[in-house]
Amino acid sequence: QVQLQESGPGLVKPSQTLSLTCTVSGGSITTNNYFWSWIRQPPGRGLEWMGAIAYSGNTYYSPSVKSHTSISRDTSKNQVTLQLSSVTPEDTAVYYCARQSGWNYHIYDLWGQGTQVTVSS
Repeated sequence: QVQLQESGPGLVKPSQTLSLTCTVSGGSITTNNYFWSWIRQPPGRGLEWMGAIAYSGNTYYSPSVKSHTSISRDTSKNQVTLQLSSVTPEDTAVYYCARQSGWNYHIYDLWGQGTQVTVSS
């Protein structure tokens, strides 16, 4: 079975760069027709899609975060990485990685457990 696990720092200071890693086990991130997304949920708010990287390596971003967001992958480690630069307290959220099957936008068949990130000085 395929599993996703997020990891990274729980506390980040404003203006720093947040780096989170999604480790995929039981399947390959290069398998055709799968997309690997980063989604976050600020406290008291709904889910916000940030971006994704496709099986091909192509990346896609939400316009609202594109200027500060970078998604990359390490195929040898089967990992997807999110980098969010110049963070502010508004970036405090639970961050999830999730798998999208095919071109069905924002429909995910697998989720990680999520990791809490707090931006505070």
